[in-house]
Amino acid sequence: MTYFSEEQWLAWIDQLSEDNYVIVDDFLPEVLFKDIDAFFVTKTAEDVFKKAQIGTNTALTVAPDIRGDYIYWLDPAVDISLTPVFEIIRECIEKLNRYCYLSLKEFEFHLALYPEKTFYKRHIDQFKNRSNRMISVILYLNKDWQPGHGGELKIYKDNGEELVVNPLANRLVMFNSAKVPHEVLVTHKTRRSLTGWLLYKPSTIGFLKI
Repeated sequence: MTYFSEEQWLAWIDQLSEDNYVIVDDFLPEVLFKDIDAFFVTKTAEDVFKKAQIGTNTALTVAPDIRGDYIYWLDPAVDISLTPVFEIIRECIEKLNRYCYLSLKEFEFHLALYPEKTFYKRHIDQFKNRSNRMISVILYLNKDWQPGHGGELKIYKDNGEELVVNPLANRLVMFNSAKVPHEVLVTHKTRRSLTGWLLYKPSTIGFLKI
């Protein structure tokens, strides 16, 4: 099933290639968004979230002074209730490969839960010894989010300007994993998202300023 027209994908990809990020409001159909929200609630009740760590598989450590979120890694073979979401991710990969020549092959996604008073300090989503994360993707699940709740995504632009993005329900943010420093500001209310990366293997050069 195709959720978006070719013209819509092209508009998003054009902005991503021009600015290194794109923000899309009301991204998913309401029914599909509700399915993701219900899945998140179920996983929260099952107490499957683990404290997020920093580093790579060979050097992972919990660092509450850097990040305070809890995560649940998704597995398409197990979390089949999210199959339509995985199909959209694969569609996104296909469009980026077609129009940007990025050679994206895979993806990795998790549910992210930020309790009150937590944050994630400035960083980029790329590792020196693991450089296959190309595009970062965030879908926010925070219904009735209000000014003062905090938890904004702050994007640091190349020109020195800063962009503050409120984590509103069904807002999608995509950005260049290697080129966009960002942080999650302190949240004053439990903050939820579906977060992940589009991966390339082998490394290749596209026109998204990689």
